[in-house]
Amino acid sequence: MNWRALSAAGSKTLYPVHRSHGVILLLLLLFTLLLGMGNSLHSRMLWVGEQTWPNYYLLDPDATEPTCELSIDIDARVQARLDAYEPDPDDLFSSPPDADAIRKSLERNVALCEQKHVMFEENQKHATAALAVFKSVEQGFASFLLDNIELTKFLFIAMFAMAAAISALDADHIALRLPRNRAEWRLSQGTQLAVNGLMVFSLMSYAGRLSTSPGSEGTMTLQYAWAAVFGLFIVINLVRLFSIPERMKPGNLNASSGLVIPLYCGMGLIAMSYFFFVDGYSSGLAIYFGMMANLSSMFINIGLYVLVGMALKQTRIPELLLNIIKPYQLPAPMLASVMIFATAFPTAFTGASGIFILAVGGVVYDELRRAGAGRQLSLATTAMSGSLGVVLNPCLLIVVVAALNKEVTTTELYGWGFWVFMFSATLFSIIVCKTQGNWRPRPAPGAFRESLQQFKPLAPYAAVALAVILGIWIILGLGFNEYSAPMILPLVMLGLVYLDAGRDSRDEGQSRAKAFWVRSTAAASDSAVHIGALLALIGFSICLGGILERSDIVHALFPESLTSPWIAMMVIVVMLTVIGMVMDPFGAVILVSATIAQPAIQLGIDPLHFWIVCLVAFELGYLSPPVALNHLLTRQVVGETEVLAAERTGSFWHRYERLLLPLAVMGPTLLLTAFVPMLFYAL
Repeated sequence: MNWRALSAAGSKTLYPVHRSHGVILLLLLLFTLLLGMGNSLHSRMLWVGEQTWPNYYLLDPDATEPTCELSIDIDARVQARLDAYEPDPDDLFSSPPDADAIRKSLERNVALCEQKHVMFEENQKHATAALAVFKSVEQGFASFLLDNIELTKFLFIAMFAMAAAISALDADHIALRLPRNRAEWRLSQGTQLAVNGLMVFSLMSYAGRLSTSPGSEGTMTLQYAWAAVFGLFIVINLVRLFSIPERMKPGNLNASSGLVIPLYCGMGLIAMSYFFFVDGYSSGLAIYFGMMANLSSMFINIGLYVLVGMALKQTRIPELLLNIIKPYQLPAPMLASVMIFATAFPTAFTGASGIFILAVGGVVYDELRRAGAGRQLSLATTAMSGSLGVVLNPCLLIVVVAALNKEVTTTELYGWGFWVFMFSATLFSIIVCKTQGNWRPRPAPGAFRESLQQFKPLAPYAAVALAVILGIWIILGLGFNEYSAPMILPLVMLGLVYLDAGRDSRDEGQSRAKAFWVRSTAAASDSAVHIGALLALIGFSICLGGILERSDIVHALFPESLTSPWIAMMVIVVMLTVIGMVMDPFGAVILVSATIAQPAIQLGIDPLHFWIVCLVAFELGYLSPPVALNHLLTRQVVGETEVLAAERTGSFWHRYERLLLPLAVMGPTLLLTAFVPMLFYAL
């Protein structure tokens, strides 16, 4: 694919558009979004009820008049109780009733009866038809939310099934390289077939164990649902195994052919080998993969963030933002530095680094090449543009860390994460300007005025985004923060896509509504591919992490004899970096929370410090071989041809700059982040 394709006007997609699948996935994501807003909507309904009808919580449109007696002769009732008393000859402690106690009891009953009648009369004053309708809607909605608490899990499974099926159909699961001939195609599809088949075996094995455990019907249903999903994948793999695209030429396997195996398959095979042959735990894969259903809300949020990123790609917003700096005619090194600073915050708003690269990476690469940057620098900057922002507010990864670890808060992590970002971005700028030279900008006269004028086209977008956020706050009382961002941002982006589908940016003869529909479904179609690939990778990352949890590796790395936090930190830095190299960050956070975090904290490492180091190590990990996830995603958006055509001349640094530059920035950042703070609390 040509890297300039992403600069084209109109609907922009990286993959074949599955319009019907895109529509279904879009509706599914919007339904889960509305379900996620359900509690806020119900709280707002209660607030509206209270403001409209005072004491709304106590009002009952179907109330009936109390049947208790208001006027009674208390003295007569007391005397009647005393007269009715007959001593029990068999009860040694039998005694006549206390007249004062009976009187007080009757007086309290009369007072309560008076309160009931007063409440009934007050209820009748407000018991209008409008109250009855509103109350029935509010209580019906509350019952729906309570009855469908478990529905989120099945919605997540449905989302994963559809998205991963599209990834399998298009052969777009993440791998180190694409198949180049028929033999490599069969190897890729055959491996997926084997992994999916073994996954079904593990799920059925686990369901068999659950069948003997009372009260596990709900969990069994989930296992059968997962088994149906992976059964669907098996059918797709069987079809694709024999239905080979015409572009695949005849050929044989070679030493590098193993790189075409999707990463999730490699992780699955390793995990299966351990669970089946070492641990004798055939249900292991099913149990660890099933953890995704237990955290379904979090993974649905990933899907919503992917939709945000793909919707952003359907607008001109990235190009309009870049137009602000174009008048300064920045040389390539300075432009790369500006890109790193400018793209970090959008990265945080798209939830994770990979999503941002998939959404905007092509535009970043395009502008750097136009400014004269070499392919190596452009590839390195594009890969890093989606990594440094993962420590900034409101990035989902930090929300996950805080949710799984009560020792830290999002406020603390975002606060320290900002300074880590500033250091790493500044170090990037210094290294690039030093190695590239010619970094001084030479703006033309009037550049500042022209730059200010470029803000005008962005004003309507800012107004629409603000209007949507304020509207949600007014209607639902839901403010914008790191927890509500996954629910609010998709609605904001859909509003921006509708705005962007104006006369100047749509095809001739196409209405705004039609352009909006085409772009929204195209965004959902692209989202399906990425959601499927990312969630499959995350799920089997968790399975791979199960090896670490069930084995004695953690105990070997942190023995009881280890008491030095400095040595522990050295072990942690190496271990977290390796984990980041081979695992998706979300799966890695779940793994680290369950295995490494507590032993490290018990050795005297501050929890906040530990998790900041963890996040930086993950940043370094997914920029480092052998997997280098961000580089793989960069390859997807700029095209394998561009990556293969990257310069192979000049010094060692310039030949491998796309790999060395991220390591030169994040390596020192990790070491300083890991050990400098310990000077203040571990000496």
